[in-house]
Amino acid sequence: MNQSSNSPMQAPADATALPANSAAQSRTIDSKTRRKVIAASFIGNFVEWFDYAAYGYLAVTIAAVFFPSDDPQAGLLMTFGVFAISFLVRPVGGFIWGHLGDKIGRREALSWSILLMTGATFCIALLPGYASIGFGAPLLLLALRLVQGFSAAGEYAGASAFLVEYAPANRRGLYAAVVPASTATGLLFGSLMAAGLTGLLSSGDLESWGWRIPFLLAAPLGLIGRYIRTKLEDSPAFVEASESSAPESSPVGSLLKNHWRQLVQAAGAVLLNAVGFYVILSYMPTYLSEELGLDATRSYLATTVALLTYVGFIFLTGMLSDRFGRRRVLISASILFVLFTVPAFMALESGNFLVIVLVQILLGAMLTLNDGTLPSYLAEMFPTKVRYSGFAVSFNLSNALFGGTAPFVATLLIATSGNNLAPGWYLMGAAVVSLVAVACSVETSRKPLA
Repeated sequence: MNQSSNSPMQAPADATALPANSAAQSRTIDSKTRRKVIAASFIGNFVEWFDYAAYGYLAVTIAAVFFPSDDPQAGLLMTFGVFAISFLVRPVGGFIWGHLGDKIGRREALSWSILLMTGATFCIALLPGYASIGFGAPLLLLALRLVQGFSAAGEYAGASAFLVEYAPANRRGLYAAVVPASTATGLLFGSLMAAGLTGLLSSGDLESWGWRIPFLLAAPLGLIGRYIRTKLEDSPAFVEASESSAPESSPVGSLLKNHWRQLVQAAGAVLLNAVGFYVILSYMPTYLSEELGLDATRSYLATTVALLTYVGFIFLTGMLSDRFGRRRVLISASILFVLFTVPAFMALESGNFLVIVLVQILLGAMLTLNDGTLPSYLAEMFPTKVRYSGFAVSFNLSNALFGGTAPFVATLLIATSGNNLAPGWYLMGAAVVSLVAVACSVETSRKPLA
């Protein structure tokens, strides 16, 4: 294992000796421009994950509207099945958005991805339910979720690459942490809205019109995000690469041919994020209410606490990765999940609300160690000409196979095994894979962007 003589969180000997910036990185960028870049990157992911939160946290209501059944668990499985299927197009989206982002620029790709995502989300709010048009309702829901999945494939990767390429060399981890912070903030607002809707509305009103409100909000937020993005210049690193030589004719082809090892390592490193993010921050309210019998309001409240912990610690993690290196922080995160995930799920079974909240805080804090470091780590693994493609393909492939399916797999594992600890074992397995992948990689934070 590279650098294994140091403990995972020990600072490298050259921690203060940061690399010289490339010409692209040394160009003067004023603070106002950087603030606009941060805002543009934040809002797109916020809208995307606000929508995913609304879908995940209102899954029981959406199941009743689109998949009415005498067996509530069957309807819930179909709802999460649509959630999972929408992720199957993410690798396709990753290839296409990565190609566009590396060919025509990060800004242009991000401007179109947010427009497509916003339109699909808004249209979901207008869908009739199963009671009105029968099987046509879930089919339309699936079609729009597929559009969302395709467009979302370009958001996380593009925003991360954009921020890393605009950031000072010694603060790339901190800047890239804006992306997971925006996703968690979207989930947080989605959780608060779901808690408010379930607390204030009757089940009839919630099924009739209340569930549509979060999806309607996507339109104004998305349009604001697109406007900000169209007013920005492309990243200095991309401009420099474009000026020095023509873009790759096939960025994805070059990626697969010349950088396949990094691609495999990146996909493995993403696994803990893919499973952990959706189990801890999206599926958990359903798990607490449907499997452990906690009332819906308390379930949302406990997950809201985890989200607040996540947002509170995410920037600290970005700074830690700038100080100690990406690899050490990611390894530490994987080890913590291997050791404490199953005991944490055992503690959740106590039913004690205070214990549940404390466990959620622990899991949220552990997850930030991975998620706050991963964007800069993935962006730095690939050279500028294939950076968007490398990030988008690796990130979306793992999320398609293991992230979007996590709520479905967790529900299915419990249903087939009868063991409420099954999601914890699944998450621990993901941590083991990520641990191996990161341990086999090299440190990326000390190198200038290629």
